[in-house]
Order: sequence, then C-alpha cells, then structure tokens
Amino acid sequence: MAAMTHQVQQRVQESLDRLVAQGRETGLQAAAYFQGELVADAAAGTADPAADRPLTPATLIHSFSTAKGVTATLAHAVAARHGLDYDTPVAEYWPDFAAHGKERITLRHVLTHTAGVPHLPADTVPAHMTDWDAMCARIAGLTPLWEPGTAMGYHGWTFGWILGEVVRRVTGLPLSAALRSYVSGPLGVEDSLFFGLPGSEHHRTATLVDGGWDAAIASLPDSAAIFTASPRPVAAGTELGNQKNYLSAHIPSAGTMTAAAVARMYAALLTDTDGIHLLPASTAEEAARPAVSAEDRMLGHPSPKTLGYFHGITWAGGSPQSFGTTGSGGSAAFADPTHGIAFALTKNRLTADSHAAHTVAAELYSALGRTA
Repeated sequence: MAAMTHQVQQRVQESLDRLVAQGRETGLQAAAYFQGELVADAAAGTADPAADRPLTPATLIHSFSTAKGVTATLAHAVAARHGLDYDTPVAEYWPDFAAHGKERITLRHVLTHTAGVPHLPADTVPAHMTDWDAMCARIAGLTPLWEPGTAMGYHGWTFGWILGEVVRRVTGLPLSAALRSYVSGPLGVEDSLFFGLPGSEHHRTATLVDGGWDAAIASLPDSAAIFTASPRPVAAGTELGNQKNYLSAHIPSAGTMTAAAVARMYAALLTDTDGIHLLPASTAEEAARPAVSAEDRMLGHPSPKTLGYFHGITWAGGSPQSFGTTGSGGSAAFADPTHGIAFALTKNRLTADSHAAHTVAAELYSALGRTA
C-alpha cells in the first residue's frame, strides 16, 4: 500500500503543479482516500497572489456549495443519532416553517431539492445572511413555487438554512458546535472544516480570485433562474466569498475547508476510516441511493440527486455511481462506492468550469488503476 500511495501522491501533485504552471489555476488542493486509506494530500500555487503566500494542504479555502455535502452528512448523522424520520414534516421541528403552505414539506423533500422553496426574497443582501435568526425568519416566510415533491430545483441557499435550523432545534447546539460534535470532531478535522470561520483562523484562508466565474454570472440576464435561488447581491463569487463577516457567519450551504478534511468525510461514509464510520450502514446506503432524477428547474438540465447529494458527479471526474457536491468556481468533493474512492479538490481561482477537478480526478483514477 505504501508504494501505491507514493505513486498516487506523486501523480496528483504533478497534476496540480501542471494546472498552476499552465496558468489555469492560482492555488489548489486535492486529497483522496482509497478503501479508507489516505493516498493523496497535495497542494500547489499561491493562497494570496498579492502577498505571494503559498497554498499548502493546511490552507483553508472557502468552497461554496461543496459544503452542501457536509450539511447533508451532518443532517444524516443527527437523524441517525436522534431517530429522525426523513418523511417527517420540517414543521414538526420548526413550527413557524409551516406558514404559507409549507406544512407538508418533509426532510426528504429538502434533501432531494424537491421542497419547492429554492428561492430567497429578492431583497436579500449579505447582511441578512450573517444573521441566523433573520435568515430563518425570511425562509419561514416563503411560499412554495410548486407543490412539494412534484418537481425538483436546486435549493442553492435555502437547503442549508432549512436543514441547519432542524439540526439546531433537535440538538440544541449552534451549527458550528453541531458540526464539531457529529462530523468534524469524530473525524479529527475540527480545525479544517467550518461553517462559521473563527476569527483566529482567517489568516489561514486563501483569497478567492476570479478566473471567469464572476464575469459569467455578471453576463446573465436578471431573468436567469439562478437569481431566483440566489439574488445578485448574494450570488456566489469573489466579492461575497472574501468578506470576513460572511466567512464568519453560520451559512450551511457554503463552507470553508481543506480538501483533506472533506475527502476524509466522504471516505468515512464509504467504509471504516481509521476506526471511524460516520453513519450506520443503513443510513449511509440510503443517503447514497439515487432518489430523484428530473429536469432541475433552477439549473435548467436533468440533475439526479441522492438524499442530500448530487448523483453521478461525472462532470467533476466521478464515476456514474459517485455522489457528492460541487461548488461555485470549480471545487468538488465526492465518494465513489463502486471503487472505494473519496476525492476532493478545493481551489481559490473561481472558474466557470470543473476542468481542474475532472483533470485531477482522472489522474487519480488512472494512478489507482481504476476507470471512472
């Protein structure tokens, strides 16, 4: 295993180095587990071009919706520990959520993006997002855009607050404490996986730079579906993702992490990882099983989902059986149960494609003698 790990590490490192040398990336990390063992933890480039600060495996990178997989995993861990039923209405845990026809929305609807509330009020600004209670009140005041369970649409921001508020009410813990208790603490990555970045950790965080993502979003018409889910002032991008108050807030649809931390989480969903298996086998199997496959009203194309994750992360290098989430700007993390692979790529150059993740994942699979 040691010889194979050395080869995989070397090939992943060389892949990252090439992406930086080609000018495609500024700084990035990649980490991978194979059958529960860490086989790669690499980094290349700079964390802050203005200061010429190197990006290392320990650098924290805000990776937007790559964190939705962390939110889903936290929700599953809480459900398993506290005996929650995915078909229970959210309003049983959060009574105010029942307003305006949402009383029948279940945890399953939220996890599969079929709840009908993918949208935020059009006047939402970053200041709202840094106030947990205010955001929960705004979401409780929403009216569904469709009958829950009858259609699917990516719940870009609301996914996190709905699940996060259920977690808070069930556990009695603030979101960061719940994450430490149920996920990052058991995994030993509490210093590398955050919702709400402590002030003491800001110095470890990479500066996000635009690599075409911001321009791509700016070019979209106001009628684009993405602005239903994420009004322009809170659209993911460098302006939002570099704000310290935003990074410090509990925002469970986005998070700050290292590639190694989130790869370790996915590894522990697949198999025993250093003695840790995050979820009961039955819960992990249900979480990974295809749940819905339809046209996504927000994304504008078919987008199969499992219970909390995208299914078949092929655009970011995963196999058709993989499950995970990707983030605005090109970060990605997934588990591949067929091959026993967990992979994550995080980066600070926000691009409008998943070229880096796909390229590095392909190198990983090749080094392991597997085909995605």
